[in-house]
Amino acid sequence: MSDVENKDIDTTPDVQMQDVIRDADERAPRAKGKTFFRKKVCRFCVQKTPINYKDAEMLRRYTTERGKILPRRITGTCAKHQRRLALEIKRARAICLLPFVAN
Repeated sequence: MSDVENKDIDTTPDVQMQDVIRDADERAPRAKGKTFFRKKVCRFCVQKTPINYKDAEMLRRYTTERGKILPRRITGTCAKHQRRLALEIKRARAICLLPFVAN
């Protein structure tokens, strides 16, 4: 009788992994559906804000904490403004308003 009880409560890693795989399979049909995401809009086109190298706080939002310039697909800026943004970030770095790399 004790062997039967132990088989019902089997907690070996293999059985746990099968439960995880089974749970993932149950979620799969919902995940395969079409995912909708919001189209990112260029903030500079919408608000008509100028990009200026003197505004270091605004430019800091478009760089990572390590100092790299974030790509368009992340920020949502258009190609025209991304080019201008990169130029202004480089200008701000040249006069030490923004760091080239993190400390």
